Amino acid sequence: MLDPQAQSLLDLIASTGLPPVNQQTPVDARQSYRQRRGYTQPEAPAVDCVKDHAIASGTTRITVREYRPAGSAAMTQSPALLYLHGGGWTIGDLETHDVLCRSLCNQAQCVVLSVDYRLAPEHAFPTAYDDALAAFDWAVTEAQTLGIDASRIAIGGDSAGGNLAAAACIGLRDKPFQPAFQLLIYPATDMRAVAPSHQRNGEGYLLTSDAIAWFTAQYLAQAADAIDWRASPLLAASHAELPPALVLTAGFDPLRDEGLQYADALSVAGVATQYICFERQIHGFITMGRVLGEANTAVSLCALALRSALKGRGHPAQ
Repeated sequence: MLDPQAQSLLDLIASTGLPPVNQQTPVDARQSYRQRRGYTQPEAPAVDCVKDHAIASGTTRITVREYRPAGSAAMTQSPALLYLHGGGWTIGDLETHDVLCRSLCNQAQCVVLSVDYRLAPEHAFPTAYDDALAAFDWAVTEAQTLGIDASRIAIGGDSAGGNLAAAACIGLRDKPFQPAFQLLIYPATDMRAVAPSHQRNGEGYLLTSDAIAWFTAQYLAQAADAIDWRASPLLAASHAELPPALVLTAGFDPLRDEGLQYADALSVAGVATQYICFERQIHGFITMGRVLGEANTAVSLCALALRSALKGRGHPAQ
């Protein structure tokens, strides 16, 4: 059964007559996504500090936004979460996921570093993936300046951000510093869109098959990119020796089964993995805590997993 609150939200969206994302230009879709966040997201909780950093990624610069939890000013060597927002690699930004990052920051008692990676179609695959790796490398290199522990940096994201986080963990597998944990919230893991849930949930639940095809067309430079593990981490030759993971999915999400498949692939490879499905929810629900009660439960669950995996709040500053 679909959560009654989710059904009410879907009915409200249908009554507005707003065009679906696949009938908009990327620029219009970004503006629409940014504008409607205020209707579904909770109030932004206060944190101790918010600071933007301009970092290098290849020959350009991107922004990483730092959040420090309330009461953490005197702490150093804190655990951290590098966060990659959702939005089909095409929409979304630091503002659309500001509330979620603040909530995870306070509840997990860790620094959150939110990455404003470059978007498609202006910056096609693998640009966003490259930006994710650059941001993690920056966090490790600047750990002392940032007051974080380079050995306790988790990486996570929702939807397209979950895809980037999963792929980044594979790309960083042989580096001296790897992510300590991966938080994958309804991640896209197979760009071929062949899992059964794409058929079962492809219409009527906010994220549609047409929208997925539109996002994929914006992101991938060519069809062959769909089988590149950097785009489809489920298709990687090996999932061994990756960070422990929490994979969270939604029952009425087209991406539901590929999230489960990825959790299973990690477990088969010997990676400590927890899998939780919010069976009554839709794609994108975790940012909708103003109207979906289970979203707040999911945020708290993710924060608990982070606190457990990263073990601690850091040490008093000297």
